[in-house]
Amino acid sequence: MHARWRYGSAVAADALLDQGARRLGISLDRDVVSRLSLYCDELERWNRRINLVARKTGRREMLEKHFLDSLTLLPLVDEKGATLLDVGSGAGFPGLVLAAARPDLEVTLVEPRQKRVAFLRHVVRTLGLANVHIVARRLEEAGEIRGRGFSFVTGRAVAEPPLFLSLVEPVLARQTRVILMLAGTAREPWPEGGMPGFRILAQRRLVLPFSGSDRHLVVVAPA
Repeated sequence: MHARWRYGSAVAADALLDQGARRLGISLDRDVVSRLSLYCDELERWNRRINLVARKTGRREMLEKHFLDSLTLLPLVDEKGATLLDVGSGAGFPGLVLAAARPDLEVTLVEPRQKRVAFLRHVVRTLGLANVHIVARRLEEAGEIRGRGFSFVTGRAVAEPPLFLSLVEPVLARQTRVILMLAGTAREPWPEGGMPGFRILAQRRLVLPFSGSDRHLVVVAPA
């Protein structure tokens, strides 16, 4: 695919994705970078008609705030044959980005807003992703995914951690790990052992590569 050029500095989206990922310690092959660059192009194009992300978001910020932020989960979902549930996927963050980066990862996107569902389906077709299933309903109404035994469950900006865990608890299996994506200011979402029914397995603090914004990932599992 051809590189897409924006900005006075004439930096390609492909180069920004590759550079940003490397700063996060993540290596992306050329096909993955091309898929994500095309995804970004489609997001910008649809965003002119549908409010998917903030309209004034420039490409560099969009790539960092949405795509690279989603990719921070890659080291946490690196096991073969894993399945991931993304609740409230919106424009596909983080679940669709992870699916584009990891074709072996089976991803289920739950998104009830029909305009966003139309965009998700379009991107899945455009990128030729066979590892994505879209559920166009609220999680509480999606009875067919209960008992699926997902390896991972996540969601970005859906609710505060206690409320989010309460929301997803009905679909969790004993082995399911929940990845909470928190802003850097929420460094201690709750005292360890202070969230009834869950135990903390891992925490990872990092900064985004261009803005230096803090991020905090917390992995928990049913106690």
